[in-house]
Amino acid sequence: MRNTRVLTLMAVLVAIGTIGSQLLWFPAGVARAYPVQHAVNVIAAVLLGPGPAVGVALMIGLLRNLLGLGTLLAFPGGMIGALFAGILYRKWRYRSLAVTGEVLGTGIIGSLLAVPFANLLMGSSVGAIAFLPAFFVSSVSGACIGWFILSRVHKTNFMQIHT
Repeated sequence: MRNTRVLTLMAVLVAIGTIGSQLLWFPAGVARAYPVQHAVNVIAAVLLGPGPAVGVALMIGLLRNLLGLGTLLAFPGGMIGALFAGILYRKWRYRSLAVTGEVLGTGIIGSLLAVPFANLLMGSSVGAIAFLPAFFVSSVSGACIGWFILSRVHKTNFMQIHT
């Protein structure tokens, strides 16, 4: 029963992240900001834990790329942010730390890892901090949306799915 709930929630979050990213985005420097991805990362990290949150981010990135709706930059930012959000939330159980983990993971570490990723796989020759402003703005706005949504959800057995 637990595995079915986890997989179902993961599928719903993947659908929200894939479709929602096309509904809510804005230009931010050299990249586009997709705050829905970061909101989903925070929600998945809190409700499911770091492993499933990374899986959700991976699937959203794959679907967006397969559908021609995203770029390869969805992978380093989304997955690292989800991992950090999940780890920080699991360790201290504060939603605000899931937000912090998303911003640190995507906004800083993911943006720095996106540079060699873009150079090797996309043929782009951008500087070391080229993606930092866009990734940071995107992750902060999306993580805050995720925190807001979680703050409006009442604690139920459903919220404790990962324990």
